[in-house]
Amino acid sequence: MVTIKEIAKRAGYSQATVSRLLNGDPTLSVKDETRRRIIQASEELGYATQPSRHVTVPRTVAILDMIDPGDHLQDAYFNELRDVVVGTASEQHMDITFYTDVEQLIAEAARYDGFITIGAEMLPVEALHRLHDVLPYGVFLDTNPAPNLFDSVQPDLQQTVLDALDEFAAAGMKRVGFIGGTGRIMGTHEYPEDMRLLAFRNWADRLGFDTDGLIYIDGPFNVESGRKLGERIIAERGGDLPDAFLVAADVIAVGVLQSFTAAGVIVPRDVSLISVNNQPIAQYTSPPLSTYDIDRRELVRTGIDALGEAIAGRRKVKHHVLLSTTLVPRGSFVPAGRVR
Repeated sequence: MVTIKEIAKRAGYSQATVSRLLNGDPTLSVKDETRRRIIQASEELGYATQPSRHVTVPRTVAILDMIDPGDHLQDAYFNELRDVVVGTASEQHMDITFYTDVEQLIAEAARYDGFITIGAEMLPVEALHRLHDVLPYGVFLDTNPAPNLFDSVQPDLQQTVLDALDEFAAAGMKRVGFIGGTGRIMGTHEYPEDMRLLAFRNWADRLGFDTDGLIYIDGPFNVESGRKLGERIIAERGGDLPDAFLVAADVIAVGVLQSFTAAGVIVPRDVSLISVNNQPIAQYTSPPLSTYDIDRRELVRTGIDALGEAIAGRRKVKHHVLLSTTLVPRGSFVPAGRVR
C-alpha cells in the first residue's frame, strides 16, 4: 500500500504538506506547481486508485461560458446554472476562471486541471478536438456536444416527456400536442428536432394519444417564438384545441400564454399546459406554469464530482449522467386527484 511518506519523497515535499493536500484541507495554501507535483506523484504511485482512498483536492478549473447574450429570459436557465457553479466552487474551495472564447481557453489550457462548460452555443468540431488535445478533462452541463471527448451531466428529458404524457393520461386526456423550438444540439451535430420532440413522437404514439396536426415547432427557444407559435395555433385551430400541450421550455410557454390570453383562450379551462425547466418566471405567469423542475444544484454538484473523479483517476472512458426531473404543479395543469 502506498504511503504518504512515499509520496512525499517522490514529490520532494514534507509529509505534512502532502497529507493536508491529499485530504482536501481547505486552509492549506500552496503554489500550483506544488499541488501539481504532489498529485502527479500520488497518481504515479497508485495512491489515487486504491479502493480505500478518495483524493479530495482543490482544483484549478476553467469555466467555458457559452451562454449567448440576448434575450435575458431565454438565458435565465443557464444564468442560474452559472450562479450555482460559482457558489458550489466557493464551497469546495475550487479556483475558477471564466472564459467566453474557446480559442483563448485552448491557448491557456496549461493553467488548468480541467474545465466545465455552461450554455448551449454550438462549438466547432475541430475546436472541440483541439481543446481535448490540450485539456482532456472537461464536463458539459445540460448539453452533450462531444460525447466521445468529454463527460456530461444532463436532465433526463426523454423520461420527463414520458412522465408528462403519463400525467396527461392519468387526467383522462386523449388529444395532446407539443410546442417547441428548433436548432438543438445532438452530439457534434445540429438537428432540427431536439430530444423532447423525438421522445414525444415516440411515446405519444406508443401510448395511443391523438397528436394529429398538433405538433408545433419553429424558431429558437425564446418568448417571441412561443408567442408566434401560440398565434399560429389559434389561427389554425380556432376553438378546436387539444386537451393539453407539452411545451419544451418555460420561455416558449410564456409566449404561448401571452398569445392564448390575447385570443381569449383560458388555461387550463380550454387547454392545459405542462412545461420544462421551472424557471422563476413560471411562478408569475397567468396562470402560473405547471413545469418540470431541473435541480440545478444537483446538476452542478454531479458535474464537479465527475470532473474531479476523471482527473484523479486519469479516466479515459467518458461518463454521461442523466438526472431525473420533478413536476411542480401550478395553475396551467391540474394533476389527477388534485382539486382545481
